Amino acid sequence: MKTASISEIKKELQYKSQDELLELCLRLSKFKKENKELLTYLLFESHNEDSYIQSVQNYIDIEFSAINTASYFYIKKSVRKILRNIKKYTRYSLNKETEVELLIYFCEKLRDFKPSIKHNVTLLNMYHRQILLAKKITATLHEDLQYDFNLKLDSL
Repeated sequence: MKTASISEIKKELQYKSQDELLELCLRLSKFKKENKELLTYLLFESHNEDSYIQSVQNYIDIEFSAINTASYFYIKKSVRKILRNIKKYTRYSLNKETEVELLIYFCEKLRDFKPSIKHNVTLLNMYHRQILLAKKITATLHEDLQYDFNLKLDSL
């Protein structure tokens, strides 16, 4: 089966009634957890970006506290999982400020993590890559936001 392009889907959706669109959205949400998460964001959290950022930060806190510190192998595996989920949550938002805010928060948590990441090259490289990514995204924002985020990034 050939997948239709976004423009073809958009044209076809214009001909659907409101009830049909509702049914399509509900059916789409049944197939993947990510679809349901995106619909949840769009319906309940997109209007208040600050509370969304706070909820993701709470998730990061919980995940960092649950990391098994028995070996660096488990630490790396858990940190990668947290970072993968942060990337997913920032894709829902499509807001660069949210992405930078979450990356900075992730880097702060990783920097303050015990045992120290300075004893593991992989974790240290991951930390530096996220800082570079945050700096790159910050450069595309408004000047006032750039200044605020650069102050936070310099402290890292």
